[in-house]
Amino acid sequence: MAIPQLKLNDGNIIPQFGLGTWQVPNEDAERVVLEAFEMGYRHIDTAELYMNEEAVGKAVRSSGLPREEIWVTTKLWNNHRGKREVEAQFEKSLKLLGLDYIDLYLIHWPAPNNGPIEETWETFASLRDRGLVRSIGVSNFDERFLPAILNTGIIPAVDQIELNPQFQQRATVDVASEYDVKIEAWGPLGRGKIDFDSGVIGNIAQQLGATWAQVVLAWHIARGHIVFPKSVHKARVAENLAATELVLSDAQLQQIDALDLGEAGRLSGDPALVN
Repeated sequence: MAIPQLKLNDGNIIPQFGLGTWQVPNEDAERVVLEAFEMGYRHIDTAELYMNEEAVGKAVRSSGLPREEIWVTTKLWNNHRGKREVEAQFEKSLKLLGLDYIDLYLIHWPAPNNGPIEETWETFASLRDRGLVRSIGVSNFDERFLPAILNTGIIPAVDQIELNPQFQQRATVDVASEYDVKIEAWGPLGRGKIDFDSGVIGNIAQQLGATWAQVVLAWHIARGHIVFPKSVHKARVAENLAATELVLSDAQLQQIDALDLGEAGRLSGDPALVN
């Protein structure tokens, strides 16, 4: 099955649908990623924090797939700020992955209490300009923190934020869209807090002969979000991928849009408080 592709504002093409590896142990990650590759996945999202970069990289290298066909994202954790820290941690991640370059490198959280972000972001641009990273971006930078990045004149390719039908972060999406910054949605299924198996989404799932999770993922795709649900179970990984072939009507999309609860739908910590 063909995975949709999106063009980033730097000209690079990213698979819109991928596999997340948050909370996937290093000892399981290689198997999970290789199984995903066999199904057709080509986009893998990891991070320094996840402590599975080594296994993800091993899977990429042993897959037999051309490196240029695979999109690998990793992230810099919050305690690394400034040129020297960024370069040292980047080299560590690159070594763990065992790759010559990273497709997308993100600042994981704004962590405002850790100091100004400008030098860190400028170092990201340097890594990109040196060919060590293809695209650069940020994560969890909402409408309060994204302007500081944009004001540097170095425009991120993506902003990876918590987003699900009940927490749509519309103010952040609006700021990002002005600069053609693509939104990546983490926690796309609500991470278990919200019962989407009934109500609007459950009804749509029944109409389409799909699961509620597939309906939510299809909504993300239709709304232009880059999305990468996580699972260690082969059947669920395959089920998630099938969502790329599910088509929702305009009316169904609008019904899901109407589920937004604003801040009440947040599941994670406030980016202003995460350090």
